[in-house]
Amino acid sequence: MEITNADSFAAPPLEDHNKAIVNTLYKGLAIGDTATVAGLIAPDLEWWFHGPQNCHHMMKMLTGKCSTTAFKFEPRSIDAIDECVIVEGWEGAQVYWVHVWTLKDGLITQFREYFNTWLTVKDLRPSRCSSFTTLWQSHPRDLTKRSLPGLMLAI
Repeated sequence: MEITNADSFAAPPLEDHNKAIVNTLYKGLAIGDTATVAGLIAPDLEWWFHGPQNCHHMMKMLTGKCSTTAFKFEPRSIDAIDECVIVEGWEGAQVYWVHVWTLKDGLITQFREYFNTWLTVKDLRPSRCSSFTTLWQSHPRDLTKRSLPGLMLAI
């Protein structure tokens, strides 16, 4: 299995731009700047969630069902692959999350939230190779002894 580390090479300008937009989103959420957050997200945002049903923290924030201080999302890593930005965070051994944001023309159009779920992102586009490349995978850090379900996201 080949793993490509997104930090091992310079990201193209579009990927840098998309990472900056998503970083602005998290900063806006942290200070309760709903106008900035709303300006970054398409009105018809497509949302997908995997995890415990009581952990829809980001969607509750984005829809205004809870305050932006109810759950603190502190990104530990932000990586970009094409139009996707992958953000990962954890708090101790009990909370682990991955957010995958898809951007089109500088606007967030899709959001995938994985809560207490390991994630592997693979490139399944046709190529001359017979094996598929792993583009990104969860970084367990202090959760290495914890058993969590795993999913694969194909791009």
